[in-house]
Amino acid sequence: MSDKELKEIIGGAISATFITAVVRGINSLLDLGRSLGTAIRRITTGQKC
Repeated sequence: MSDKELKEIIGGAISATFITAVVRGINSLLDLGRSLGTAIRRITTGQKC
């Protein structure tokens, strides 16, 4: 293939690395939400471990 043809190639697939990064980000947000919810519940009820 010539350089001109190679420059016109458009990638279309979502890579596994990108999917893994998105899933880890979502899991981090869920963990943060759980921690925040637990902290709020402990503050309002006055209980500790």
